[in-house]
Amino acid sequence: MQTSDAQQAAKQIREWIDTSTFAVAFTGAGISTESGIPDFRSPGGMWSKYRTVYFDEFCESTEARHEYWRQKSEAHRKFADAEPNVTHRTLSAWEASGKLHGVITQNIDGLHQQAGSERVQQLHGTAREVCCLDCSWHDHIDRWVKEFQKTDQVPECPKCGGRLKHATVSFGQPLPANVLNASIEWAIQSDLFLALGSSLIVEPAASLPRIAASGGAKLVIINRDETPLDGLASLTVRAALGEVFEVVNDS
Repeated sequence: MQTSDAQQAAKQIREWIDTSTFAVAFTGAGISTESGIPDFRSPGGMWSKYRTVYFDEFCESTEARHEYWRQKSEAHRKFADAEPNVTHRTLSAWEASGKLHGVITQNIDGLHQQAGSERVQQLHGTAREVCCLDCSWHDHIDRWVKEFQKTDQVPECPKCGGRLKHATVSFGQPLPANVLNASIEWAIQSDLFLALGSSLIVEPAASLPRIAASGGAKLVIINRDETPLDGLASLTVRAALGEVFEVVNDS
């Protein structure tokens, strides 16, 4: 079933979420752009403005670590100032009421947690924390971004003097196995899988909706553009998420 009508789609989603026993939401950049966070892939996004710092470069090169911190510090303000939108808030409310098992997200902005979601699998980590690659020490990111901006020096781990990095997954860095495995298990168990604002082209995350559909789950895809998995969906909607979820809340 394909529809571009937000009213019709919202009615169907509401019916399915009310009768589901294991609903899972999977979110991509499209949910965050509506909170003012630019998609890294879009024109003017970080990936179009700067070269990519790969994980092995970060580990091996002082210069690469400085470039990484420069880029991340520039992007930090957009993450820090962003607020959850209607879709984030709806997913949180569904979890609190027992209608949604949890959220799997490709995003690193922490907006699901800010909206109140508690069961969140962060496939690509979080930009709201810093971690040490050498001793696994963690902390909130704000202090360390401010230190870099003030000194123009890459901060070192206060515990072991090791390499501090945003707690995000860089190119060439493996996804956290525990998060990926839990996400796969959720997809297998789901009877309703909502793929929201994702192009569904980045693997292995893009395989999760396919796993859900192959197990018999109703697959809902809401995205502005066509995705490679539209043919597997029980419902596809080519629209902004906010447009659909405003109606979902009113229905």
